[in-house]
Amino acid sequence: MAIIAPDIGIDLGTSNTLVYVSRKGILLNEPTLLIVSGGAKRTLRAIGADARAMVGRTTGGDVAVRPLRDGTVKEYEMTETILRYFIRKAIGVSQLMKPRLFITVPCHISPVERRVVREAALSAGARKNAVHLIEKPFASAYGSGLPVFQPEGSMVVDIGGGTTEVAIISIGGIVCSKSIKVGGIRMDEAIIEFVRHDYNMLIGDRMAEDLKTDWGSALPIKDERKVMIRGRDLITGLPQTAEITSTKIHEALQRPCRQILQAITEVLEQSPPELAGDILKKGIYLMGGGSQLYGIEHYLASELGLPVVLAKDPMMCAAVGVGHLAENAELLPRIGRSSFMKDEDN
Repeated sequence: MAIIAPDIGIDLGTSNTLVYVSRKGILLNEPTLLIVSGGAKRTLRAIGADARAMVGRTTGGDVAVRPLRDGTVKEYEMTETILRYFIRKAIGVSQLMKPRLFITVPCHISPVERRVVREAALSAGARKNAVHLIEKPFASAYGSGLPVFQPEGSMVVDIGGGTTEVAIISIGGIVCSKSIKVGGIRMDEAIIEFVRHDYNMLIGDRMAEDLKTDWGSALPIKDERKVMIRGRDLITGLPQTAEITSTKIHEALQRPCRQILQAITEVLEQSPPELAGDILKKGIYLMGGGSQLYGIEHYLASELGLPVVLAKDPMMCAAVGVGHLAENAELLPRIGRSSFMKDEDN
């Protein structure tokens, strides 16, 4: 039996949660999702990957719950439940001393929201006074190998499931940043709304996500393709199929793409001239699961007139970054305007 539990880095996302265990790497990558039975006393049916397999196919009274929405905790008990599940699945429960946790959070969450994440982590099995909150763009930049502790500017855009985090980082801290409630889930919702409006048809979240992944694009596609979609007719209420083109899916995704572009522009306008020069030379780095939308780096580069680089393994960057911080906790005091320093100061 291990006496001391290994330190754990958790990229706690709206869509997916990744768990990095010290000296072992990323051991879990599962949806941040639960299936619970309805009623006054909710009963847990499934968590993570098992819950995803049941979405849209549950019996009456069962509901899918995402405990985090737009990057913040909306269901405290469910967040505690899913954290406990991931911790136990990653390291078991046989340790005498509980693990230290390093958890990613959005840039602009309130002190109350920080406290909620901390308390949920403690209730889920973290060691007392050993829950460190790391701002997600900093973790993503560090995990992708950017020189975050050097006196030079690095601009990162982390497009997650619930939020997009835009930040300029230098000398171990975030100089300026913006967080918007636009990400992969909002892109899925845009496709669902487009099909509802143009086809009088309701499609499920899984179908919308598949359309985005397989056929979605931030740029117009020269070779238009057609795909069959399945859903429910909003007029007759009967199952229906329809044919949608890749051009239509591109049109549906234009609004969230423009919102991400606007957030980047606003952060660039706030950047100090010296750091702006670094960004002009190095470019902007895209990370997060939503950055895998086809052509989004080329769309942003053409609109901004700046180099835009898609990170290697963009979905893993934040988990790797927070995991490396868990393995090198002596770096924490060097993090300037981070959640860790704010929490310790408070």
